[in-house]
Amino acid sequence: MQKPLILVVNDDGIFSKGIRALVEVVSEFGEVVVIAPDKPQSGMGHAITLNQPLRLNEDTIFSNLQSYTCTGTPVDCVKLGIYEVLKRKPDLLVSGINHGSNVSTNVLYSGTMSAAVEGAMENIPSIGFSLCDFDSDANFEASQMVVRQVVRAILNNDFPDHICLNVNVPKLKKEELKGVKIVKQANAFWEDRFDKRVDQFGKTYYWLSGDFKDEGQAKDSDVYALECGFASIVPTHFDLTSHKDIEAIKKWEI
Repeated sequence: MQKPLILVVNDDGIFSKGIRALVEVVSEFGEVVVIAPDKPQSGMGHAITLNQPLRLNEDTIFSNLQSYTCTGTPVDCVKLGIYEVLKRKPDLLVSGINHGSNVSTNVLYSGTMSAAVEGAMENIPSIGFSLCDFDSDANFEASQMVVRQVVRAILNNDFPDHICLNVNVPKLKKEELKGVKIVKQANAFWEDRFDKRVDQFGKTYYWLSGDFKDEGQAKDSDVYALECGFASIVPTHFDLTSHKDIEAIKKWEI
């Protein structure tokens, strides 16, 4: 039986520890091709590059695999992978492992998850993996265990059309992880603020910061599952329509 073709992308860049951990596991399941940004692209959301050329360079960081760096965004990596490198849709697209969580509304800002959403738009079984640890030298053993479980399950089952999975793993040792829960996206938001500073030339600049407000989460949410020591899986769709409100808004005098 032919091995599945797996496209690996991320937003932290090709030199991150997270993508190496991801490649190590998914290589057990099929033929792997890596296309990743040549520099960190966190927080890029679903951005694509339109006003400057994209460059794709073969890289040797994964000596036994076909791998490339891209000057663009994570979504650019997916598009180039499908249409220029592979010349077809892969059997599976995996994105990550991100350094830092992508729970709740973070999914809208995340380059990691936007790459997975792009895969879903192409109807490719796609997963975004994130570890709740921003340390560049984070321990990915628990995440690798979850990756192995999720990828095996996807390859052994029928994957729903036009969705992706948002998988987050808590900052725990492998033996401390309690399991995996299929949950919904939490209703939590960033309370933004800007640090106003002055550079050496006397010019004002701003640095975005803030606090993540997740108080009183439902017990079937991703935030709650992570707090309880479980990895969370949220089936995610790119359709942002509020279907339940269509009929009510039709009654407005517009």
